Amino acid sequence: MNEYATSARPKLRKRLIIVIVAVVILFALLFGFNTFKGIMVGKFMMSMANPPQTVSTMTAAYQDWQPNVQAVGNVRAVHGSDLAFEVAGLVDSVDVQSGVDVKKGQLLVSLVQAQDRAALASAQASEQLAKLTAERSAKQLKVQAISRAQYDADMASLKSAQANVAVQQALVEKKTLRAPFAGRVGIITVSPGQYLAAGTSVVTLQQLDPVYVDFTLPQSLLQQFAVGGAVDVHADAFAGQLFKGKVTAIDPKVNLATRNVGVEATVANPQKRLMPGMFTRVDVASGGAVRYLTLPQTAISYAPYGDTVFVVHAGEPPALDADGKPVKTSAPAPASKPGESGSPHYVTQVVVKVGATRGDQVAILSGVHQGDVVVTSGQLKLKNDTPVSINNKVQPAFNPNPHPVEE
Repeated sequence: MNEYATSARPKLRKRLIIVIVAVVILFALLFGFNTFKGIMVGKFMMSMANPPQTVSTMTAAYQDWQPNVQAVGNVRAVHGSDLAFEVAGLVDSVDVQSGVDVKKGQLLVSLVQAQDRAALASAQASEQLAKLTAERSAKQLKVQAISRAQYDADMASLKSAQANVAVQQALVEKKTLRAPFAGRVGIITVSPGQYLAAGTSVVTLQQLDPVYVDFTLPQSLLQQFAVGGAVDVHADAFAGQLFKGKVTAIDPKVNLATRNVGVEATVANPQKRLMPGMFTRVDVASGGAVRYLTLPQTAISYAPYGDTVFVVHAGEPPALDADGKPVKTSAPAPASKPGESGSPHYVTQVVVKVGATRGDQVAILSGVHQGDVVVTSGQLKLKNDTPVSINNKVQPAFNPNPHPVEE
C-alpha cells in the first residue's frame, strides 16, 4: 500500500503543475486581450476625433454708447380742441372739408344769421343818428345854444348806441366758427339745415407740427436727465421711422401713487404722421456717451451659473495627458491670426460679465478683451478645445436700433 501511495504522488504533482500553467496562460490571454482592446479603442477614438465645426465669428471692439432710459408715452397736440358754437342755431353752410389743413382765422362753419344781421343794421343806424346828434350838440354847446346837461345826455346816447352795435356784432360773429389756430380739422358731421344747441361739438382742430409726447419716469432717474435732453420717439404705426425731439418740461411734483415724474417732450412732426392720442416708445438720453466692448447678443450663452462666450485661437488644440492636463511641447507650432485662411483654429469657453443691452448688441464688462475673436453663432456644437472652421458669409444681427420686418 505504501508503494502505491509513493507512485501516485508524482502523478498528482504533474496534474497540479498542468492546472497552474493553464491558469497562468488563461490570465495572460485575458490581460493581452484587454491590452489589445484598449489599444484598438484608443486608435478608434483617435480616428473618430471631433471634426472641425463651422462657426461665424466677430472681433470684439469698443463702440460709443449713449445711455438712455426707456419709457412709454402718448402724443398730445401743442394746440388742440373740439370746436363748438356758443349760441344755438341752424347750420347755414359748411365752408371746409374734413381732414384738411386750415389757417388761423379761416371760416369753418356758419349758422343762419339773417335776423341777427338785420338787428345789427338797426343798431348801426341808431348809432349813426346818435353820432350826428352828439356832433350837433357839441357845436351848439360852444355858442351856448344848449345846456351842458343836454350835451351830456346826447353823448351818453351815443355811447349806448355804440355799445348796442358791439353787442350785436359779437352775436353775429358767434354765428360763425373760425379756426383759432392753424392746424388740421377732423371729420365734420354737421350739415346745412341741422339745428345745433349751444356747446355742441362741431369739429376737432389739432396742430400736428410740432407735437408733445407725454411720459413718466421714476423719481430715481431725475439726476440723469434735464430740460433740453434729446429723446427718440418710436411709434408702432410707423416701424423703422425715428422721430427726434427734446425734453421741454418736467413736472414740478412727484405722483404720490406711482412715485413717477411727468415729462413733456416736443417732437418735430413735419410729415404730420404722429397724431394726438397715439401710443409711443420713448428713449431719453441720460448722461454723457460711454465706450463699451460690444458683441452681438447671439454670441452670449446665458446660463444660471454664468454667462459665457467661445474665444477663437489659432493653431491646433493642446494635447492632453491621461489626466486631461495639457502636455507641454518643446517646439510649439508657429502662431497665426484667428481667421487666417488655411490655418487651424480651436475655441475655449470664457466666462464673461455682461452689461447694458441696446437692440442686438450687448456690452461686455469683463472676460473678453479688445481684438479677441469671438464665436457669434454655432455655439451649441462647441466645447473647450473644439477645432472650428470659420465662415463669416452670414453674420447675426448687430443693429443698435432694430425694427421688426413688416410682411
